[in-house]
Amino acid sequence: MTLLSILATIFGSGMALSNFPQALKIFKRKSARDISLLTYVLLFLGSVTWVLYGIEIKSYPLIIANSFGTIGVVLVVIGWSFYRK
Repeated sequence: MTLLSILATIFGSGMALSNFPQALKIFKRKSARDISLLTYVLLFLGSVTWVLYGIEIKSYPLIIANSFGTIGVVLVVIGWSFYRK
């Protein structure tokens, strides 16, 4: 791996982890009424597309970072489905 690949993995994963605080907040408060589902559906589609592209070109930085992103987005959407009142 090159230095750029390592940095892309670190910072890409960090950006992908940004969905986890939102998911945690939803589950703690038991409320997701201010969450835009459309935003997270689009983020999900984008993340999955990047994971698949990463698999196709065998790019571990893309696969790792966007897998974290996909998991975070899925957690937000699950929280939204339970607590959208």
